[in-house]
Amino acid sequence: MEKFTTLHSKAIPLQIENVDTDQIIPARFLKATDKQGFGDNVFRDWRYNKDNTLNIDFALNNPNYSGSILVAGDNFGCGSSREHAAWALTGYGFKVVVSSFFADIFKGNALNNGLLPVQVSKAFLNTLFKSIKKDPNINIIVNLEAQTIAIENTDHVAHFEINSYKKTCLINGYDDIDFLLSKKAKIEAFEISLN
Repeated sequence: MEKFTTLHSKAIPLQIENVDTDQIIPARFLKATDKQGFGDNVFRDWRYNKDNTLNIDFALNNPNYSGSILVAGDNFGCGSSREHAAWALTGYGFKVVVSSFFADIFKGNALNNGLLPVQVSKAFLNTLFKSIKKDPNINIIVNLEAQTIAIENTDHVAHFEINSYKKTCLINGYDDIDFLLSKKAKIEAFEISLN
């Protein structure tokens, strides 16, 4: 995985609550077993009309918005436990998803795939939405080491929680296997000490 410490990026606002994993990546696209290509179909039924033309009213299709941060409504990632939802979001290019609440299984899948879920208060989330809509070029700063999210050139800053193990993995670009391999020398020394 890619290392994550601090991200400065514009953001795409998706001010919709209760976005479930079937809306993130519809079930008909789950036939593949590797992560390739899922980003092409993220939010497929919202990004495209029934005739496969772009839905110009959908946030990801709005040319005013761009960036690797998705700012979403409350209760993001609810529904089924498909890991493909995290694959689709990272495949599209998102590195961070911000919401006032995440489904636990989605949060775990996101962290396991290098996507940082940043949970903030509803008040701070509303401030983000207003700021992005007022100025789509505004940068959001996510500092994983300090566990803060801020709106650049303002005093709007919020702290977020993250599991310390997952934080270590993201900062170092580790998946679970990489983490174990990083401890190989200590494990071998411990085994020798037992003999």
